[in-house]
Amino acid sequence: MRNKLLLIFVLCFFLKPAISYSLVEIDITRGNLDPLPISVSPFFADETSKEKIKKNLDIDNLGLEISKVIENNLRKTGLFETLEKESFLQKPDIAHLKPRFEDWALIKSQVLITGRVTSKIINEKDYIRIEFKLWDVLGAKMVDGFSLTTVPTNWRRVGHKISDKVYERLTGESGYFDTRIIYVAEEGPKTQRVKKLAIMDQDGFNTKYLTLGNELVLTPRFNPTNQMVTYLSYFRNMPRVYLLNIETGKQEVVGDFPGMTFAPRFSPDGKKIIMSLAKDGNSEIWVRNLETNIQEKLTDHPSIDTSPSYSPDGKYITFNSDRSGYQQIYIMRSDGSKVKRISFGKGIYGTPVWSPRGDLIAFTKLHKGKFFIGVMRTDGTGERLLTENFYQEAPSWSPNGRIIIFYRETKTDDKGQGFSAKLWSIDLTGYNERLVLTETDASDPSWSSLLGN
Repeated sequence: MRNKLLLIFVLCFFLKPAISYSLVEIDITRGNLDPLPISVSPFFADETSKEKIKKNLDIDNLGLEISKVIENNLRKTGLFETLEKESFLQKPDIAHLKPRFEDWALIKSQVLITGRVTSKIINEKDYIRIEFKLWDVLGAKMVDGFSLTTVPTNWRRVGHKISDKVYERLTGESGYFDTRIIYVAEEGPKTQRVKKLAIMDQDGFNTKYLTLGNELVLTPRFNPTNQMVTYLSYFRNMPRVYLLNIETGKQEVVGDFPGMTFAPRFSPDGKKIIMSLAKDGNSEIWVRNLETNIQEKLTDHPSIDTSPSYSPDGKYITFNSDRSGYQQIYIMRSDGSKVKRISFGKGIYGTPVWSPRGDLIAFTKLHKGKFFIGVMRTDGTGERLLTENFYQEAPSWSPNGRIIIFYRETKTDDKGQGFSAKLWSIDLTGYNERLVLTETDASDPSWSSLLGN
C-alpha cells in the first residue's frame, strides 16, 4: 500500500507529564505573533548499526533529510523561526544524549529537537529506527519524545509524524503534517485544459496521478474516516459521482443521477454522500446512503440550492442558495428542517465548508469584482475576510481547523495567454499566506484527515 507506515513497535514516551503545557499560545486573531526560535539538530546515524546494514542505506543523509522535513513543516506555520544549523555549537549526537542548554540559549533558541537513526534487519529486510526528543531550552529539560521502526522509504512520513508531535506539544493544538491533499491537476491552454485527479503529501512531495485525463474530473473530496475519495467525472458527457479507494485503486460509480450533479461530499461518518442535483432548471440538495443506496431529498425550493457541507457532528448542513434574491449562505438541520440564512454582508457568497472544529464556516465571497476567502461563525457573526484576489475559490480545511487551502487563478493577457491555477494556503490570522507547490497547475483541493499508523 502506498505510503503505508509500518510500525513494528512504538516505545512509550520518554516523558509524559500529567499536565500538558505549551511554550507558545496561538491567538487566531493575532497576525503579529513573534515566531518561537527553535533548533532542529540533524538526526545522527548510530555508528554501531552501520555494520548491520544489508543494503546500501545512507542513514547519515537520511537523518539530515528527516530533520529538514521537520524544519520546513514548522517554519511554514509562521509560528516558529527555525535557526540556521551553522549556528549550532553542539554536535548532534552529544546534544541528543544531553544538551548543553547554555549553548542553545546563547543562539537564542527556546526549543531543541534532536534525533537518532539506527538501521535494523528484521526477517532479512532493512528497517530504520528513529528516536526523537523534544527539549525545553529555557526549562533545561526534555518534554517529549518517542521512537518508531519502519521501512526506509517511509522516512518522510516519520518527519511529518515528529512535526505533528512537536506542533501539538508546543501549541496545544493537534498537528496536520501527516496528511495528504487531493486536487485536480490541470495542463494546457485555458480553453482546452486536461484535468486529472492528483494526490500528494501536504508539503507537495510524493505526487501521484489517479486518473489519465481522458475524462473531465471535478471536486474531489476526502472521506473523513479513511483514504476514500468521492469526485465528479463526465463519462460520455454525462456526470457521474465516483468513489475511489486511494490505497487499492478500486473505483466504483455511486449512481447515475438525472440531470446535473454538483459537489459531492461525505458525511462525517463517511457513510453518506451529500450533493446537489439539478433537474428541470432547479437545483436541490440530496443525500445518499452508501450502505443502503437510499436517496433522500433535503431541500424543496424553486431557487438554486447547492454546495452542501456537514457540520463535524453531522447534525447540521451549510449550503448556499439564491432564495433571497442572490447567493447567500444558509444552515439547516441534517434532515432538511429549520433552514436559516446566516450571511448578510455585501456581495455574493458561495462554497461554504464547515470547520473540523465546528466553530467556523469558510466561504468564497464575490464583491466589487474581487474574490475573497473568508470565515464566519456558524451563526453568521464575526465575518473575517482573509485574502482577496482576481479569482479564487474552493476552500478546504486542514484537519485541525487552523489552515485553509484553496485555489487561485491569474488573468490572461490580451492574447489569451498567461493563465494559471495554483493552490494556496492561509491560516486564520490572515497573515501567513503561502503558495503550495504542485507539479502542474492545480484546482479544487481537499485536505485529508491525519493518516494514522
